[in-house]
Amino acid sequence: MSHWLMKSEPDVFGIGHLEHKPEQAEHWDGVRNFQARNFMRDGMKKGDQVFFYHSNCKEPGIVGIAEVVREAYPDHTAFDPEAKYYDPKSTPENPRWFMVDVKFVRRLKRTITLQELKMHAEVLPDLPLLKKGSRLSVMPVSEEEWETILGLE
Repeated sequence: MSHWLMKSEPDVFGIGHLEHKPEQAEHWDGVRNFQARNFMRDGMKKGDQVFFYHSNCKEPGIVGIAEVVREAYPDHTAFDPEAKYYDPKSTPENPRWFMVDVKFVRRLKRTITLQELKMHAEVLPDLPLLKKGSRLSVMPVSEEEWETILGLE
């Protein structure tokens, strides 16, 4: 099993949105960065655990845990000219973008903020989230990083 961190803006799709979906599951669409796409398409497997991270908000941080329940498949929003994430270069025959389905597992007891994670950078030296200039919305988290972060809860 692998571990991941996935970012979403809480007012667009937050942990509460996932928690209240039917069966507490939803597809994770709209990823339009090739490296993040590759992580989802090539790395994520059913059963992998995901930190749900709220970004672009007053207090960014890890707010919950989700699980990958369906491995990568073409992101249909890329094919729809009316969709926010439309990409005319992506077709059903030759998709450029992929998504996975995730299921709500639980909220953390408290938000582990980005500021707090930065204060623990010495024990999380390779965490992509803490790398200068890292803006990926999907990133791997090592087993050791996962355990360290959960220990902050």
